[in-house]
Amino acid sequence: MLLEEIHSPSDIKKLSLQELTALAAEMREEIIKTVARHGGHLASNLGAVELTLALHYVFDCPEDKLVFDVGHQCYAHKMLTGRFAALRDTLREEGGVSGFPRVSESECDAFTAGHASTAISAALGMARTRDVMGDDYHVVAVVGDGALTGGMCYEALNDAGQSGTRMIVILNENEMSISRNVGALSGYLTGLRQSRTYRAFKRGVRQGLERIPGVGAPMFRFVERFRDWLKTPFVDGKFFDALGFRYIGPVDGHDLRRLIRFFQRAREEKDPQILHVVTTKGKGYVPAESHPDAYHGVAPFLVETGEQRGDQHTACGRVAAAELAALAENDIRICAVTAAMPTGTGMEVFGKAHPRRFYDVGIAEEHAVTMAAGMAASGMKPYVAVYSTFLQRAFDQIATDVCINALPVTFLVDRAGLVGADGVTHQGVFDLGYFSMLPNMVVAAPRDVRDLKRLIRLSAEYDGPMAIRYPKDGEDLGARLETQKPLRVGEWELLSGGEDVLFFAVGRMVQPAMNACIALMHRGVRAGVVDARFVKPMDEDMLRASLKTPLWVTVEENVLSGGLGERVLAWLAKNAPDHAAMTLAVPDRFIEHAPVSSQLRQCGLDAEGLTASVLGRLGR
Repeated sequence: MLLEEIHSPSDIKKLSLQELTALAAEMREEIIKTVARHGGHLASNLGAVELTLALHYVFDCPEDKLVFDVGHQCYAHKMLTGRFAALRDTLREEGGVSGFPRVSESECDAFTAGHASTAISAALGMARTRDVMGDDYHVVAVVGDGALTGGMCYEALNDAGQSGTRMIVILNENEMSISRNVGALSGYLTGLRQSRTYRAFKRGVRQGLERIPGVGAPMFRFVERFRDWLKTPFVDGKFFDALGFRYIGPVDGHDLRRLIRFFQRAREEKDPQILHVVTTKGKGYVPAESHPDAYHGVAPFLVETGEQRGDQHTACGRVAAAELAALAENDIRICAVTAAMPTGTGMEVFGKAHPRRFYDVGIAEEHAVTMAAGMAASGMKPYVAVYSTFLQRAFDQIATDVCINALPVTFLVDRAGLVGADGVTHQGVFDLGYFSMLPNMVVAAPRDVRDLKRLIRLSAEYDGPMAIRYPKDGEDLGARLETQKPLRVGEWELLSGGEDVLFFAVGRMVQPAMNACIALMHRGVRAGVVDARFVKPMDEDMLRASLKTPLWVTVEENVLSGGLGERVLAWLAKNAPDHAAMTLAVPDRFIEHAPVSSQLRQCGLDAEGLTASVLGRLGR
């Protein structure tokens, strides 16, 4: 196997084109088998194999800097930089290779990434550092066309173009980010690919040269070698030219020979360049090519059929979307907004039911929030469905455009809490803090999918900003915790009383708290649980009534700062300063990729950890 002989990028420079083609086939096969075994990002990585090979063949990593946007297309890069065996055996496993570029993992990973639209800014920073320090390496940003729906890319392009800093931006166009791309830019890039002017020019050149006996055919082959540069004047790249970049392309992103020539010429240029490469997401695996959005991020699956083998849980996002769609049948004000994540957030369910009231704005979280604010100010009832980690980008818009105006925008905060194998860039453990600090904001977390439905119904009646945060997957605890009492904003629920200890648990932490109560009972400790579903406002009546229990324990799948624990401690300092309390939360560090169960255990937030913490506090 050729791949087993590749220990660094320098090894591929010795290979012939035929061997590189064979290597690409091996890499694609190994990516499929590896993701089938461990789960991960499949379609995006399959589409970037030849592109990555050509980049490493032409450029000299790690001296030259390759900056991957998002990073979910970096598996081929890791295979070529000495991590093939580790990737194959430990991808996304605890202690193993990350599914994203990590500076701490390899000197060939120039920048740790996990969110979109950052690569051009980071690359420009590296290029400017090179110029200041008098170095001479190349800086290449690899950016998907989906990332160009994010405004940060244009801030960076505008800055880099006006300064004339030498750098290369590879625009990898596959018409997809996670779901199919939206917006005017997507249509513009399609126009570049399908330029009738260029195609007519090419046909004319071919026909004209073929009429010249003897020399026509060789001359056309010579022209073909330079066609990527020659065709540029006939393709309308004025948009990028206006930003100060030289636009070149498009080129077939699966043609190794052409890619290598393309990059070799670009390497000699001194101006900032946009190199337009067209690839197929999911290339080489029929299920992923046919349904690239469904095979963007996958659980382990059967290679033969594509059937995913992960645990079958209820997707909270789809539950929320279905409940919202039902409410929208009788309320024309209700609409849904997402940022390039209709499938990931489950909001495609709402979109199918109410297509005229569903808006996918692309990778543009800031725009999504302020647009929703504008809709709310005009009489609509918008719901913004975004992953917790991505919504961090829109904090200013949440604060300034929604909360100051006290507008009825509801945030459906998906993938909240610990997220498992996606790791440090995707942990949703900050949202309780950044939402709770904002005036006018209500912050809620359901304990299960049944409770999520109840909160969605409550939010439809609430006339102000609200955030409902929930994990990717949920369970239905209703058989044990059924209640017919309607929810009220700020009201908690006593699930079981405890004379010695009382847990105040948020969201998914209700279940481990209940299990800890059972374990503590066997140790002679009488413990109870309060479902503190509203982190803000808190149920002060419940807090006062609970002062008879000598030890309070707050439990939240969030960092401590700004969360329920700090809010409860502040209340106690004002109202009962001598009352005993302890706060259990995600520690003050970034949590590495591992199964969620292991992450909870590391943080002391599983039932065993809660039990041990209470027993330690009681001196047992």
